[in-house]
Amino acid sequence: MRCVRFTDKKTGAKHIGFIDGKIIRCVYGSLDTYWRITDEVFALDDVQLLAPCVPKQIICVSFNYRAHADECGYSVPQEPALFAKAAHTVIGTGENIIWPRQVQELAYGAELGIVIKKRMKNVKTEDVHKYILGYTCANDITASDIQKKESQWLRCKSFDTFCPLGPWLETDLNPSDLEIRLWVNGVLKQQARTSDMVYSPFEILSYISQNMTLDAGDLVLTGTPVGFGTMNEGDEVTVEIEGIGKISNRVVKE
Repeated sequence: MRCVRFTDKKTGAKHIGFIDGKIIRCVYGSLDTYWRITDEVFALDDVQLLAPCVPKQIICVSFNYRAHADECGYSVPQEPALFAKAAHTVIGTGENIIWPRQVQELAYGAELGIVIKKRMKNVKTEDVHKYILGYTCANDITASDIQKKESQWLRCKSFDTFCPLGPWLETDLNPSDLEIRLWVNGVLKQQARTSDMVYSPFEILSYISQNMTLDAGDLVLTGTPVGFGTMNEGDEVTVEIEGIGKISNRVVKE
C-alpha cells in the first residue's frame, strides 16, 4: 500500500490516504495509529503530494556503506554511528531545497527512510518489522563546509528543507536488497543496493531502540552510499529507490 499526505489544489485542504490506481482514497484518522477508509476520493492530477510523514525526531546513521566510509577516509563504525536532523528539515517532492546564505558547500545523500508505526523500545532484530509503518525515499542534505569544521553534525544537517522525502510511504516492502540511485541534472551520481549496507535496516532500528525510544511517526535514515558530491544553484536532484518511487527537488539560493 502506498500511503500519502497531500494538498487538494482546489481548496488547499490537507488530507491523508492511499493510492489506488490514478486516484487517492482518503482515510480518517492517523496512518501511524488508527484509521478508516472514507468515501472521499481525489484524482492524482488534482493534488500536490506532501512529505509522507511529520516526524517528531529524525535519527540517522553515518558511514553505513563501506565504500562511502572509504571515500571519506573513515573506518567502518564498530556499531551503528547515530546522529540527528531537526524535524523541521522535512519537505516533499517538488519543493525547493533552500541553500542558506551562510553555507558555502551543499552536498546530497540518497537514503532509504523508514517511518515508525508504534512506540519502539528494546526490540529484537527479528521483531523490528512489526514496528515499521513504511519506507520512503530520502535525501540527506548537508552543509558540508560546516560539517568539515564542526565536530557535531546537528547544525550542518538541520537547515530548513534539508530532508526531502517521498513521494509516499510504501508499506509492503522487503528492504533487504533494494537499488538506490541519485541523479543531479540527469547524471547518475550514486548507485548501490541496501544489501551493501554494513548494518541492515532491521539491525539499525533494533540498535536504536536499545538506546532510545522511537515513537510512532518518527523517521530513521539508514545511510548514504558511495558517490559523495556537491550541488550548485539550479540543480535538480532526483532520488529513486526500487519498489518505492522517486522524488525530485531543485536547489534554490536563499
